[in-house]
Amino acid sequence: METTAAREARGAEAQRLPAPPPSPAEPPAAPRARPRLVFRTQLAHGSPTGKIEGFTNVRELYAKIAEAFGIAPTEILFCTLNSHKVDMQKLLGGQIGLEDFIFAHVRGETKEVEVTKTEDALGLTITDNGAGYAFIKRIKEGSIINRIEAVCVGDSIEAINDHSIVGCRHYEVAKMLRELPKSQPFTLRLVQPKRAFDMIGQRSRSSKYPMEAKVSSGRETLRLRSGGAATVEEVPSEFEEEASRRVDDLLESYMGIRDPELASTMVETSKKTVSVQEFARHLDSVLGEFAFPDEFVVEVWAAIGEAREACG
Repeated sequence: METTAAREARGAEAQRLPAPPPSPAEPPAAPRARPRLVFRTQLAHGSPTGKIEGFTNVRELYAKIAEAFGIAPTEILFCTLNSHKVDMQKLLGGQIGLEDFIFAHVRGETKEVEVTKTEDALGLTITDNGAGYAFIKRIKEGSIINRIEAVCVGDSIEAINDHSIVGCRHYEVAKMLRELPKSQPFTLRLVQPKRAFDMIGQRSRSSKYPMEAKVSSGRETLRLRSGGAATVEEVPSEFEEEASRRVDDLLESYMGIRDPELASTMVETSKKTVSVQEFARHLDSVLGEFAFPDEFVVEVWAAIGEAREACG
């Protein structure tokens, strides 16, 4: 039987033993590294290939391209993706595929044309580059403008009757043109994109350009935003693409502009609403500067609904 003295001796010995080391704490989870997004770029009329990164909107993108080639950002009229040509189907909007090749079209020759408005519509569809330049995206066949050979798709509209419109949005320019009086001549000062010699005719296959660059069909894009950081997102769904196309068509017919990014924003807004009245309120809160008429909003809501039905 253990004596009292033995128990006390054993207790004292236990006190002298070092305490076991504490179990190591779990290391904090490392933050997920943000992928480094680097894009290749060239000047559309000819240049070496540059690499750009670290932009979140179109203005910053233009600044990065300008820095890469030692030019002013204001020299850039617009950009196309995977094609050096003035191809409005390849126009850079609010999204860039992570493997897309960016071609910057810079200021070329300035020209001035006189136009007499003999009809209500001139036959122009206007868009803008998101950085202060409005330009011609489409010319309607048989229209007033179509009969003036000097005016081309891709021309930037710099002034109307010597009044500079640099800095105006596309819808503002379209409104100015609609409000010009009939039967009274007016002048347009235009700036065409700079062209290399071999862009005037058929471009040879020996060109240093990555002709109609073949890019991988990745499922992610970089979405540029006018406010806030750019985000990497999945490419739009079939419904989103179809709905945006229909809304863009309505923008052209009602306002004389084409703007896929604006159309996409309207489709995104519709997904947060359950009625046309709620949709109209949301549009006013995010796109109030456009002052969309009620009948236009109703048609947009209907077009988005039809796209949803068509895509199942």
